[in-house]
Amino acid sequence: MTEIKFESLGVIRTSYKTLENMPIQPMGAKGVKANIVLNTEFVDGLKDLEGFSHITLIYHLHKVKDYKLRVIPFMDSEEHGIFATRSPRRPNAIGISTVKLIGINENIIHIEDADVLDGTPLLDIKPFFGRFDNRENVQSGWLDRKWDDKHKTLKSDERFKVCDNE
Repeated sequence: MTEIKFESLGVIRTSYKTLENMPIQPMGAKGVKANIVLNTEFVDGLKDLEGFSHITLIYHLHKVKDYKLRVIPFMDSEEHGIFATRSPRRPNAIGISTVKLIGINENIIHIEDADVLDGTPLLDIKPFFGRFDNRENVQSGWLDRKWDDKHKTLKSDERFKVCDNE
């Protein structure tokens, strides 16, 4: 693989110190408050962000030490290719979550619905724009067969263990 280098824009602060019982997706973290501590040199880039109800965070899954090309995801008991899942054990340990924007105080961004481990390095912030980001008439492969309301609140389990100290 070609090496690409990113610098962290800041850090995501949540109540999740370990993967144990951590929500798997933002829907499972409904109402969970968190903060982003943005490095001060990027504060000027927050201009006009407060007008958005939601933002999409792109971050480094800093506890992932290896990857698997086939995994058993949380909504299934069968193995799938990593790119057909949202498993964190990816070749490039990048995560993405759309969260609710509560407010901004200088370099602190207050959010809700955060399904992120405390101390996660932030790579980028993008505004969520419903007219671009939502799609109609979509197909979600094997997920369409497995979805039911119980999956909205699932927490992490052994399948999400990504390193020896987690």
